[in-house]
Amino acid sequence: MVRNAGAPISLMAPTALLPHGWANEVLLQIEAGTLVSVSPDAKDPRAQRLSGPVLPGMANLHSHAFQRAMAGLAESAGPQGDSFWAWRELMYHFLDRLSPEHIESIARWLYTEMLEAGYTSVAEFHYLHHDPRGERYGNPAETALAIARAADQSGIALTLLPVLYCHGNFADAPPGPGQKRFLHDVDSFARLCEVLEIELRDHPLQRLGVAPHSLRAVAPGELRSVIALADAFGADTPIHIHVAEQVREVEDCVHALGTTPIQWLAHSVGLDTRWCLVHATHTTETEIDLLAQSGAVAGLCPSTEGDLGDGFFRGVSFLKAQGRFGIGGDSHALVDPFM
Repeated sequence: MVRNAGAPISLMAPTALLPHGWANEVLLQIEAGTLVSVSPDAKDPRAQRLSGPVLPGMANLHSHAFQRAMAGLAESAGPQGDSFWAWRELMYHFLDRLSPEHIESIARWLYTEMLEAGYTSVAEFHYLHHDPRGERYGNPAETALAIARAADQSGIALTLLPVLYCHGNFADAPPGPGQKRFLHDVDSFARLCEVLEIELRDHPLQRLGVAPHSLRAVAPGELRSVIALADAFGADTPIHIHVAEQVREVEDCVHALGTTPIQWLAHSVGLDTRWCLVHATHTTETEIDLLAQSGAVAGLCPSTEGDLGDGFFRGVSFLKAQGRFGIGGDSHALVDPFM
């Protein structure tokens, strides 16, 4: 996004990638920092001519902004037990020190880095809801609104995804001490989302989605309530969920629900184009076909999946099945998508 509150700007791109493919002589009209029109095969001798092709801004479809400030803390080998689960414990200790002011400052810094790297929008998977003791703030949207302000201040477009996190694992296992800042029940989560819907509804660059954290943290009945909440906000409300990132997670899901996470979602609640399944690393060929046919997006986070040794998404099979995918920064050990 070009940040300019003055006179309208006209730019002429020799070529540009548009939804229907490459086009020539594309006129871009910008007003108050926002792209308002795109016209191929245009003529405007007054427009500033660009020196090369123009691509759409890239969307970062999975972000935990606060984790940018812990980059480097877990990127070296420890004495034993290095894994996603060891990384998670370190993250729990780190977040105990963060105030809403810290959260806003870190997010503003990260979102500025994203813009410099070519991202123009971000989907913030936001689960850091409460204070370090697990007590609720006077405003239930305190930390979520800190994220919205950070996006405003940086100029990046935001899909804010408040996260429902109820349990420590499958079978309604109690949450651990490190998860106390995340927790909501369905009713308190709905109230949070209602506050945010009012706050964001007239914002030109921000929108609301919902994010049941994972099948291990949200039970089937709770997940269906989140889907109903999304339906109430609008048929195109995004729904994002972590799924099949770890082998142990998949095995626990089979034990608790009788099948793998992606198969359970496809057959028990249904998937469509508003869903984003984040990671989807440990899949079968059957699941790849299910995911592609549903129109749901596979949310790949290669820097995190490589950093934590998660494994490899079945990308070749997914592309052959004409599946949709996007890229997320996740824990933001790395910001630039092209490095």
